[in-house]
Amino acid sequence: MGTGAVGVEHGQGERLRGLLCGTYDRLVGQLLVVTGSLQDAEDVVQEAFVRACGRWPAVRDYDLPEAWVRRVALNLATSGLRRARRRARLLVRLGPAAEVPALSVEAVALTRTLRRLPLRGREALVLRHVVGLSVQQIAHQLGVPAGTVTARLSRARVALARLLAAEQEQEIGHAHR
Repeated sequence: MGTGAVGVEHGQGERLRGLLCGTYDRLVGQLLVVTGSLQDAEDVVQEAFVRACGRWPAVRDYDLPEAWVRRVALNLATSGLRRARRRARLLVRLGPAAEVPALSVEAVALTRTLRRLPLRGREALVLRHVVGLSVQQIAHQLGVPAGTVTARLSRARVALARLLAAEQEQEIGHAHR
């Protein structure tokens, strides 16, 4: 029986499974030394095995398929480390993050309610009432006509009012119990 995985022919799944079971822990241990993180090591080894599965017709014929998986995992780890270094250099250039004030209980509750709105309405509301953009600026930012922004704002406000009213009714109901 095959594994049903892409690139793995009927009957070849056992050989791939054997490669995975026989080398996974060893490869994670080797990559742990490279990445310095067990989670990162597991991630790159797992991704390397996914890629081996997709290229199994070629990889299975290599003298040492484990070496191919290791090379792919090492390449992924190197790419990840480069990305992390670039990110760190960028953060240093940007300087310390601005201090963010703590959220009030009301702000957290409003955010939870806003998450229940459709994304397009939510983004229009945020751009209008949090960022302070005009309808024309929002239209330009989103690449839609101003009428579309107006309609999204209107629908989102109606939906938000309904959600807030329902939450208020629910709170009143709990208070009377």
